Amino acid sequence: MTMIHPFKDVKKILVIKLRHIGDVLLTVPLFRALKENFPNSHISALVNSGTEEMLTGNPLIDEIIVFDRVIEKMSTMQKYIEELTFLRSIRQKNFDMTVDLTNGDRAAIISFLSRARYRLAYTTYKGFAFKRYLYTHLAQNYPHMHMVKHNLDILGQNGLSCQNTSLFLDISDLDRDFIRGIIGIKQNIVHVHPTASLLHKCWKDEYMADVISWLVRQGKKVVVTSSPDKKETDKAKRILSLVFSRLTHDASQVIDLCGKTTIKQLAAISEASDLFFGIDSAPMHIASAVGTPVVAIFGPSSETLWEPWCEKKLVISKNLPCRLPCKNKGNCQTHECINSIMPGEVITKIEGFMRGIN
Repeated sequence: MTMIHPFKDVKKILVIKLRHIGDVLLTVPLFRALKENFPNSHISALVNSGTEEMLTGNPLIDEIIVFDRVIEKMSTMQKYIEELTFLRSIRQKNFDMTVDLTNGDRAAIISFLSRARYRLAYTTYKGFAFKRYLYTHLAQNYPHMHMVKHNLDILGQNGLSCQNTSLFLDISDLDRDFIRGIIGIKQNIVHVHPTASLLHKCWKDEYMADVISWLVRQGKKVVVTSSPDKKETDKAKRILSLVFSRLTHDASQVIDLCGKTTIKQLAAISEASDLFFGIDSAPMHIASAVGTPVVAIFGPSSETLWEPWCEKKLVISKNLPCRLPCKNKGNCQTHECINSIMPGEVITKIEGFMRGIN
């Protein structure tokens, strides 16, 4: 049964998510919900530069507007001019509705100055005074809810339903063929992504190397990736160095693609793999979106909010009193929340998980 909602004559919708790659990917079910409720509407997404590939090729989205974060590094006068130009371009699009999933000051101003008749957001007391009055429809912000459900709840609290909450990421045949030419056919392939932009979310190099070495000895072909960011590639290279020092005849079964792929090529690797193993990161969410079984280690971040959004998944974590929320915001010396997870424990759990999905 269709729910009754208060929104009339909604023809143009702007969804604002000025966050990171994984955050943007987890908004996909919201776009589907909007299309279900407003089937004839034109839906636009406003995202930060560098995150737009999470939405390109998605048939639910008619337009992707990119906010170039280079603006933030400009001089005060240049920044002022560019921001005004950008705001004017948004206003000229004549949106009927904005859905702000960012809750930041910039997104609030963009939403208000768009002059949209309906402006949705979550209640927040952060940022500048009176920010909440820039919106027309505020939803209650409930904690301890997975981010996919959280994104959708802003619609649910306003009478808009959603039947399909699955993720989607478009991958071109060109990217699939490129990756297939490197790693071969899908058979006993494990995609390992051991890094994240926040290094305190990463497992010990030695522990990750132990698991990768074990996977190879089990007859798996292991593809290791990282982002092109130097601190991530350096960490991944240290892990690979440990792996190669432990393997002799099987070293050819490890493929190093650290920092060498685009986001969509990385997605193609996950899609071509039988298993993804890593930590809480954007590639973990990407693997979920392409339907690959996921094993993920969680340290200082909450699996309740961020666990893989897929059916076949295994989250490994430790229930420590300092962990959720992280008392030190990732700045502790020991990172016990993740480093207290031992390789043997992870290997045992992966072994059982792989038996269960085969």
